[in-house]
Amino acid sequence: MAHAELAEEVNLESQARAFGIMTEIFRRGDVVLLSGAGLSTESGIPDYRGPSGRERRGQPMTYQEFTGSAAARQRYWARSHLGWRYITGAAPNAGHRAVAALQRHGLVRGIITQNVDGLHQAAGADAVTELHGSVHRVVCLSCWRRSSRLDLDQRLRAVNPGWADLDAAVNPDGDVALEETGGFVVVDCLECGGVLKPDVVFFGENVPKPRVAACYDLVAGAAALVVLGSSLTVMSGFRYVRHAASLDIPVVIVNQGQTRGDVLADVTIDAPLGAMLTASPINIGSDAYLNRFSQNVFPHPWTGNHPSL
Repeated sequence: MAHAELAEEVNLESQARAFGIMTEIFRRGDVVLLSGAGLSTESGIPDYRGPSGRERRGQPMTYQEFTGSAAARQRYWARSHLGWRYITGAAPNAGHRAVAALQRHGLVRGIITQNVDGLHQAAGADAVTELHGSVHRVVCLSCWRRSSRLDLDQRLRAVNPGWADLDAAVNPDGDVALEETGGFVVVDCLECGGVLKPDVVFFGENVPKPRVAACYDLVAGAAALVVLGSSLTVMSGFRYVRHAASLDIPVVIVNQGQTRGDVLADVTIDAPLGAMLTASPINIGSDAYLNRFSQNVFPHPWTGNHPSL
């Protein structure tokens, strides 16, 4: 057997064993999921980084830039207005549906998502903590009234006829790559005339402290933390992996490429999420498989680095 073939066989065996440990962790229940952009790429929403988790695809607007410049807000809303159709047109993929099935069968105690696309909820999941907010809402920076992004879209269409017909490549934030945004009309809060902002956490902005604390508490009460599709490059998600590890809670990371949290994980799986969660013959996202989970008919042959595995 050639060296390359042997290495591939060893890697496949290692991945199969890691998958087995992950299924055993789910079988035991009380799992908290932390999802990232990699879970939504199969729905057509690009992520910031490639498989390496290091290269940023496009430069997002910071909170300071958005709040400090009317021109920056015009540029943001023009691009976001065109990109909105891609977000509303995206549908949950196999990974989202598998997560919802796991929760439906009582194996997941909570979901923390770094994504702002709402696809977990669209797949039927509940008890979802949107760590970075949601693009489906907007908030006024003066009176703090929240309203529907759909209502804002209708207002923007009314004062910017023709803009929705422009075509451009979509970016990870749900906006598009568009250089010329002059002439786009930005609308303000209907209640007080204040500046409207998408109800998401921008780069340079902090996640609200009560939300951070609630996620810490959720992780602390978990039997395991499973990361799905996040490079964990930013601290907002990585801190929960560190928190779990500090409490001796098993950590599983499923992602294409290396992550910042790999050194803290008990198990890492490098695989496309949709294919992995619905892999045959072990379809972890199917009702039939999860019914067998609940009946405790699976053997327990898997052990890992963590004492409880």
